[in-house]
Formats: sequence, structure tokens, C-alpha cells
Amino acid sequence: MPSLPTPRRRAAKSLSLMLGATVLLSACSGSSAGENDPAESHSDSATGGYPTGHIHGMTVAPETEDVLLATHDGLFNVSNHPVTKIGPPIDLMGFTARGSGEFYASGHPGLGNDMPNPVGLIESTDGGQTWKILSREGESDFHTLTTSDGNVVAFDGTVRTSEDGQTWESSPTNIQPFDLAGSPRSDVVLATTEEGLQRSTDSGSSWASVPGAPVLMFTTFAGAEIAVGITPGGQVHVSNDAGLSWANTGSIQGQPAAIAATASTDEDLKVWVASAENVQVSEDGGKTFAAMVAGK
Repeated sequence: MPSLPTPRRRAAKSLSLMLGATVLLSACSGSSAGENDPAESHSDSATGGYPTGHIHGMTVAPETEDVLLATHDGLFNVSNHPVTKIGPPIDLMGFTARGSGEFYASGHPGLGNDMPNPVGLIESTDGGQTWKILSREGESDFHTLTTSDGNVVAFDGTVRTSEDGQTWESSPTNIQPFDLAGSPRSDVVLATTEEGLQRSTDSGSSWASVPGAPVLMFTTFAGAEIAVGITPGGQVHVSNDAGLSWANTGSIQGQPAAIAATASTDEDLKVWVASAENVQVSEDGGKTFAAMVAGK
């Protein structure tokens, strides 16, 4: 099966138009060399600057709060000053953390990388320094993926689920997720789509719409029950019941490209949002945001 560059781009465009926004650069609205050929470098990593390649995902290390961005040019630690590149050149179209220093990803090999194109599902157990192919190499370009309790949930034009990252089942659904979010501590998975927020309570096997949910571009979990979402226009919403109901808390400057959050209780929720310019962080549950200062 050939790689599928269009569903994520189409969804981004439609979601943006709902709010009168332009197509997001972070959703790869422009042509990307990595979608058909090995990824070409577009990053300022050589000078230690903020990555300029499209941002496709992010994670925050729970122990250190290091912020890692998955981009068109690979993985970057933007908490360091200067910013540091991690691992080989891979266009990380899909990216998710499954544990401390353990990641799943998908996309296309960069220049000098001899992985198949697309790479299928790959995993890293050393913080992104090295990657191993698990399955569907040469077949699937998962433009979004996540983990739930015991499952990988991914989308390459079809929503697929896997218990081991190697054997896959197709979900009997027609939804076209722009973004997927889950928690290893729960069977709940959220999917943002052109038709609105979708929610699964069985690790991606079946889906139902969420009545009254805001039009969200990205969502993330900070534990089993606390979820955070952001609209194409930068409005932040928080859910304390795993995505069933939402409250608008605040907003960011610019257009969002990725989101991450941590919390031990709903009173210490911390939220990070990446844009094409910087990472903004909220230490008050998504109410106010300030630019993250690298090296602090």
C-alpha cells in the first residue's frame, strides 16, 4: 500500500476553515519532500536553533520535563540550549510516547537513512537515539498514532489497532482522524476529525461522537481522566472526565502544532503547546501561557 500523505492535510485544512484560520504549516499543508522521497533537512539544528521543519508531535519527559519535538527533520530536545538533535534523520509524521524514553513513530527516512519508505511502525527504547522497525514497513505512513492500555492505535487512511505493534486489526469505522490521543492507563482514545471529536472506550475498536465538544485540532492526556485539547485558533480546553465534557481555560499566541500535558491531580495540571515559532507553557492548568525558556 502506498503512503498516504493527504488525509491529515485535508483534515487540518477543514478544521482550520471552520474557525476562519489558514491551513496550518504544522499539519504539512505545503509539499513535503519526505512524503514521497527521503526527507530533506529544513532545520536550524546546525546552529542549535528552534526546529524549522514541520512539527508533527511532542512529548514531555516526566522526570526532567524535557520537551521533545518530533519534526520533519527528526527528534529535537528544545529544552536544551542550544537545541539538540536526537537520533537519525526521520520525517516523524506520527509520534507518541509509550513510556519513559520509549517511543513509537512512523513516517519517512531522511537523507542517508536506509530505512524503507515509508518506515511503517518503528520503536525506540533509548529516548530516540536509535529506532527499530516493528511492522508495515514499505506499507504504512501513520500520520497519527497513540497508545492506550495495551494497544497501539494508528491511522494511515484506515484506523488500525495492535496489541504488539506487529499484528494489526482494522477498526470498522469511517472516521478520518487528524490527531489521536490516548493514555497507557486507560482504554479511552480521542480522535479529532472534520466531523468533530470522536471517542473510543475500547482502545480504538469502536468510536462515538462527543456531543457538545469544542472543535479541537489536538488533544492529549495527562493521566487516565484529565485531557487537554486545543482548537485551530489556539483556545485551550480541559476535560476532567476523559473527554466527555470540556471547559475553556485560556489561549495561546499563534497556531498550535502539537500539545502535551502532565498532572498528578487536576490542581497541578501543566500544559505545553508547540507552534512554528516556539513552545508555550502553562503552569496553572491552561489558563495562562508564556514562552518556554530553553536551558532553565
